[in-house]
Amino acid sequence: MGEDAACRYLLERGHALVARNWRTGHLEVDLITQDADGLHFVEVKSRVAPLMADPQDNVDHAKQRHIAAAARRFLASRDCGDVEVWLDVVAVVFDGPQTQITYFPGAYTPIYT
Repeated sequence: MGEDAACRYLLERGHALVARNWRTGHLEVDLITQDADGLHFVEVKSRVAPLMADPQDNVDHAKQRHIAAAARRFLASRDCGDVEVWLDVVAVVFDGPQTQITYFPGAYTPIYT
């Protein structure tokens, strides 16, 4: 449900869906979208209230490295041209009938070690 909500949210804001649950080996990206700013690799984190921590806080460094690696493989497998790449997070919180969506474009920059 969280991915569905996040996808609708981004589409309503001018993104076009490129891929959903894109996989390569053990790597996976929840959503890949494109808008006027570039290509977005989006990790969706959803939780049900009450929260112990914000959903976006669960995108730790290991998860960030996995998404960045998946993004590199996606770009290597396609001719995407010279496009700006974004690593985003969408946090979705379900609180009874309410759904709160927070979008973090460019949430992190991968650190290569």
